[in-house]
Amino acid sequence: MNHCLILLLALGVLTIFIQSLLGPLEFEDVKYWDELKEIMEWGKSNVFSTLHICWGAQAGLNYHYGIPKYQLEKKMFGVFKHYINNKNADLTRGLDDMFYAPHSRHTEVKREDIEKISELEILSESEEAGIFIVANKSRRQVFITGHLEYERNTLSDEYFRDFNKGLDIEIPRNYFPNDDTSLTPMVTWRGSANIVFSNWLNYCVYQNTPYDLEKL
Repeated sequence: MNHCLILLLALGVLTIFIQSLLGPLEFEDVKYWDELKEIMEWGKSNVFSTLHICWGAQAGLNYHYGIPKYQLEKKMFGVFKHYINNKNADLTRGLDDMFYAPHSRHTEVKREDIEKISELEILSESEEAGIFIVANKSRRQVFITGHLEYERNTLSDEYFRDFNKGLDIEIPRNYFPNDDTSLTPMVTWRGSANIVFSNWLNYCVYQNTPYDLEKL
């Protein structure tokens, strides 16, 4: 197994990004689960807004709200169309009505579980990839199930890594031109990534973090 936990910590900001080959492991079976819970709990009173990405989003939704993850029949792997649910929401402000984002995961969270939590809002989702952006109403907890931060070749690197190991891996969808892995992938999500991350830093962090951090 390969686990990489990246924590980006700055004034008033905590980003939890976990790139994992965890497969069907339950949260409690992950070696660093106890440490990650400590970090998420610490973030509640020491930073103003926390951004959780991919497995980190599922982990955060589970820890903070008890929302389970579900195993997919096959890996969600590729670049998918997404739609915004609230055109006036701060986090998705400026996005096109339809935009693209990469996903690379074996598990998912479900709309019906999130809708049971009145504090949470589903801001964006995909007909193919499911739930995408979730946030609580105060925007102190933000969850993105995909990978807007991916570079052009990230999905390609993942694909060839597993392919060269002889693993059963499908070509990432909507990524290589004509599904030809010898061709350079097209980047279709960079503009959306810039908008979402800029909105988070501006509306959820910069404009709302108190000058006196003791008042967090």
